[in-house]
Amino acid sequence: MAKTEFKAESKRLLDLMINSIYTHKEIFLREIISNASDATDKRYYNAMQKGESGLNRDELSIDINIDKDNRILTVSDHGCGMTEEELDTNLGTIAKSGSLDFKANQDENEDIDIIGQFGVSLYSAFMVSKNVKVVTRSENSSQGYIWESDGADGYTITPCDKENIGTEIIMTIKDNTPEENYDEFLDTYRIHGIIKKYSDYIRYPIHLPMERSKMKEGCDPEHPEYESYIQIERVNSMTPLWKKMPAQITEEEYTRFYREKFIDFEDPVLTIHTNTEGSATYTAMLFVPQHAPYDFYSKNFEKGLQLYANGVLIMDKCADLLPDHFAFVRGLVDSQDLSLNISREMLQHDRQLKLIATSLEKKIKSELLKLQKNDREKYDAFFKNFGLQLKFGIYSDYGAHKEMLQDLIMFYSSTEKKLVTLKEYVERMKEDQTAIYYACGKTVDQISLLPQIEQFQEKGYEVLFLTDDVDEFALKVMRDYSEKPFKSIADGDVDLESAEEKEAAAKKSEDNKALLDFCTKTLAGKVKEVKLSTRLKSHPVCLASEGPISIEMERVLDTMPEPNYHKAARILEINANHPIFQTLCSVYPADEQKAADYINILYNQALLIEGLSIDDPVAYANAVCNLLSK
Repeated sequence: MAKTEFKAESKRLLDLMINSIYTHKEIFLREIISNASDATDKRYYNAMQKGESGLNRDELSIDINIDKDNRILTVSDHGCGMTEEELDTNLGTIAKSGSLDFKANQDENEDIDIIGQFGVSLYSAFMVSKNVKVVTRSENSSQGYIWESDGADGYTITPCDKENIGTEIIMTIKDNTPEENYDEFLDTYRIHGIIKKYSDYIRYPIHLPMERSKMKEGCDPEHPEYESYIQIERVNSMTPLWKKMPAQITEEEYTRFYREKFIDFEDPVLTIHTNTEGSATYTAMLFVPQHAPYDFYSKNFEKGLQLYANGVLIMDKCADLLPDHFAFVRGLVDSQDLSLNISREMLQHDRQLKLIATSLEKKIKSELLKLQKNDREKYDAFFKNFGLQLKFGIYSDYGAHKEMLQDLIMFYSSTEKKLVTLKEYVERMKEDQTAIYYACGKTVDQISLLPQIEQFQEKGYEVLFLTDDVDEFALKVMRDYSEKPFKSIADGDVDLESAEEKEAAAKKSEDNKALLDFCTKTLAGKVKEVKLSTRLKSHPVCLASEGPISIEMERVLDTMPEPNYHKAARILEINANHPIFQTLCSVYPADEQKAADYINILYNQALLIEGLSIDDPVAYANAVCNLLSK
């Protein structure tokens, strides 16, 4: 029997397809089953065109058989089959796709899902097979044919008797090598798992013989003996849940699907099911989990949605469909419009992909806002788990996403004693209030004790408490919200005093200019200035800052692995109405050393109030002890 050479350019081309195009060997089964589905679709379509109504989709099964002894894996279908000429054309020429030709001539309104388009799927079988036979009979012929090949050397086509229309792909699985174990592709449960992973939603039943056992008749129930038997089972679900209309799906069905599909023991906080047509046509089923996975904030976490093309899994985690700020979302997208690469394992980065990603981002935001409005308790729980990611999203990319995310973020409120949105804060602002005020610290309790808070409480101004390291950076990037600038209560120019208060403070500062200059000189290199405070009420001292870098931002930057030289311009403010200032005045200029000791103690106290470390704890402790002993 004469062997025909492949009609592609060289053996190298086929070697490339077998060994380089597909990154995972298990993909071969997805490709073979997809081919079988395409062939069955073609037969069903052709029958409809001819007005034949006798075909039933449920009877057009795809059958898998495993012969471990002879190392043979067979995939059979009841599709349209191929003639000798089609075998020679479609299988003899690498990258010649009969499915693509069929798809090009198909009415776009027909309910036929053709998956293949590159004409290389069959050759994926050679990743795991040393010999491939295609036994086929066309629906337009009574003659069957066998196409057979051992790989790149070529193929033969011979006539054969075949009773039924359709195609059998008979793969002789390779022997094991020290580097590769091919026995897994002869294991029933491994094949079952591959089908469930990639081809669970093929619209035709996929049958696989499964070994089962039952108790032998007449056995003592206390000591049962079992006998094995083979049962033909349908492996695939066939109809994806997301293909149904949302109104037809119960909350329990959504929850069960999520928990089984994404291996979660908790119900999702939010389910999003959307069917979109137009410039980007796709179906998406998305879920927001109750809690972040253990590695969510680590570099090992992989974001992404499962990507399906006509119900066939293409990618398990398509990162390009989710922005980083919504990386916590789990789910899937099914689309016919994406341009896949030749192996169907990766996407071509095209306009269609970007359209879907943009549409999904807007949909996720709108659904989160609905949750925030309609079920605040559930949204608060969500935000405590994933709010940090949203705030990172605002800060990243130089604030490019701030418009998208600003209505989703929340902070603890000094007046409401709970998490509030920026919109809620602005709606409650007093008429004379010109800015959105915030304070930074490690905890809410710590912030509530800051000396600067008293002035805002006195005026009845709400203050947002920022406890995450990224918080102030995010607000700095945003600059303002609803045309109201963000301002820290520790800023040197908070400017809440009346004209009379400012005038009185200016006079007192002038009267004590020599002392303040001495204090500034004493703390040279530590603070920019020492001045009398207009904001302190009962507390003796506090730190303020000027410029773009705040004291809190400096603290965060100092924890970064890379050295930085961003320092806050610190200002030490002393309460002129506190007894400690009177004491300071009483010792200066008579005892400059004691005055210096006092001002150093006050500076270190201000650091401790801010939650900052002091340079020399021993010297500070000794100074306090010396002061107490006198």
